[in-house]
Amino acid sequence: MDLTLVIMWVGFILAGYSVVGNDSIQTLGTFLSSNEKRPWWVLWIFAGSILTATLVYGWYQYGGDVSYERLSKYPLPDPFAWYYILPPLVLMALTRTGIPVSTSFLILTFFNEKNLQSMVVKSMLGYAVAFGAAILLYILITRAVEKRFIENPITKKQERIWVPLQWLSTGFLWSQWLIQDFANIYVYLPRELPGYQLAISLVILLALLAYIFASKGGAIQKIVKAKTNTVDIRSATIIDAIYGLVLYFFKELSNIPMSTTWVFIGLLAGREIAIRLRLEKKVNRSVLKMVGSDLLKVFFGLVVSILLVLLIKNVLS
Repeated sequence: MDLTLVIMWVGFILAGYSVVGNDSIQTLGTFLSSNEKRPWWVLWIFAGSILTATLVYGWYQYGGDVSYERLSKYPLPDPFAWYYILPPLVLMALTRTGIPVSTSFLILTFFNEKNLQSMVVKSMLGYAVAFGAAILLYILITRAVEKRFIENPITKKQERIWVPLQWLSTGFLWSQWLIQDFANIYVYLPRELPGYQLAISLVILLALLAYIFASKGGAIQKIVKAKTNTVDIRSATIIDAIYGLVLYFFKELSNIPMSTTWVFIGLLAGREIAIRLRLEKKVNRSVLKMVGSDLLKVFFGLVVSILLVLLIKNVLS
């Protein structure tokens, strides 16, 4: 069997597991938290259907390019050396510790380090926009909305309204995230993907997604649950809608890949600060420590990705 082909598919599987196990839970975390009582396979069918539709549409619309042209500046390496499978392996190790590392920096930078600066700028802007939008919105709605959610558990009658709303907002967010992060997975496969490879890759991703749903999200899910009232389906709906809109904005802004992790962390940080300001009139040290810790973790991922690129490119290549 062609060694290049083996490396491509091993890299794809490792990247798929790393991305689905890391970034997808940051996207679907509130959805999992607020639907813990539902069978995991029901949630998987919902998410898997959107994944399938988004993947097939991109493949059809962009002539076999499932990344929605986000890999236009990331050609397949020639030769496709064995060390290209190292980035997802490092990501898998970091994911198991619960560190929200950016797959965009760890994987895409390795394929073309010249685009690192543009990715960093766009990702930092994403953090700032999500952080600012969350603070402004939650300053306005916390007392009228979030305070009411915290003090009054959702009723069966309210669930009839909020459950469909949450599934709609999650579906929108999930599709926008996939458009951004397909590039991190499919960077290992041809830019014009044949139909049979599309089908094989889809089966692999659905299987990986099933594993993540069955395991209740893994270590990354703890970051979501640590924030105020994220298990409430009403709060989760608002979080998902904001996150989806921010990703949509950046999708339309340019096709430069970005770190959705930074957007996610920025959104939760801004929300947490605003809620504490409105409900407690202050932001205590523990909240600032939590926000700072999350931000430090994503910066750590950036540093690791840069060091990894420098080490392998200069030593092994």
